[in-house]
Order: sequence, then structure tokens, then C-alpha cells
Amino acid sequence: MRADTRHPAFRCLALLATWLCLVVLAGCASRGIATHDTASGQADLSIERALILASAQQALGIPYRFGGNTPEGLDCSGLVQMTYRAAGIRVPRTAAEQFRELPSVDEARPGDLLFFGSRSKATHVGIYQGDRQMIHAPGRGREVVSVPLDISYWQDRFLGAAGPAP
Repeated sequence: MRADTRHPAFRCLALLATWLCLVVLAGCASRGIATHDTASGQADLSIERALILASAQQALGIPYRFGGNTPEGLDCSGLVQMTYRAAGIRVPRTAAEQFRELPSVDEARPGDLLFFGSRSKATHVGIYQGDRQMIHAPGRGREVVSVPLDISYWQDRFLGAAGPAP
């Protein structure tokens, strides 16, 4: 028995199958967060990157404070500013300015910055810790934490990475 390709039900099924294939392919083509960890871990990091990561790890548990960039309270870009300051590197104040002004990289290495938002406007930034983990200040009522990058929330909002540290 042959299917009647002119029948409306057949056309509808064919259209649905085509649409599903396109959705799957679009998901495969989405931008992932590319990272590069050294084979020997943090032994290959510059002193600046090691200081950034040590400062970021010490910040774990600090409460979120809008506009904060000290150990008393941090917002996401304030965390970046404080940790980079500990390594002797000046960075702009807001996530949007950091995204616009700092040198972008194709693959994030430990100590690099990861930017998130919508379209081309960065509204959030975190510090790549290595092993597909990011340290960030998530928002009001929360504390600085380390989170995995391999969840759709971060994948869907990823804009790019920057590497201002040597």
C-alpha cells in the first residue's frame, strides 16, 4: 500500500517531521561554552590567574550586594573587579563594560571571564574556575557560589568569554 502524498494528513506529518528535524539541528548548532583546561591542572597557570582563582574561591559564601565589590558584599561584576584587583589587574566596573572593553577569547581558561545576557548585552559575568565550573555572585538573597556550566540556563544565555589576565 502506497501513501497518498497529496493527502492533507500526509502533508501535515511531513511538515511536522521537517520542523522537528530543524529544531534538533538548531539545538546542535547552538553556541556552547568552549573551555580549555590544562592537562596538569592549575600548575600551568600564570601567577595572576592563580591569584584570581584563589581570591574567587575565598569569596565563596560572601553575600550578594548590588554594587558591592568588597568582602562585605559583591555583585557579579564586583566579584570580578575584586578578584582581578587582587592580581593587580584593573577591569571596568559593570558586566556590560567588561564585555565590551576586555579582550575576547574563543576558549575560556581558568581565570577568564564568562559573560551572559540577551543578544549582545551582557547582564551577568562569572569567573571560569576550570573543570566546567564557574564562580559567580548570582543575585539578591544569595551568596557567591560555584556552579556547573553544563546546564541549559547558562548555555542559552552565553555571550562570550574574555581573557584579560596573562
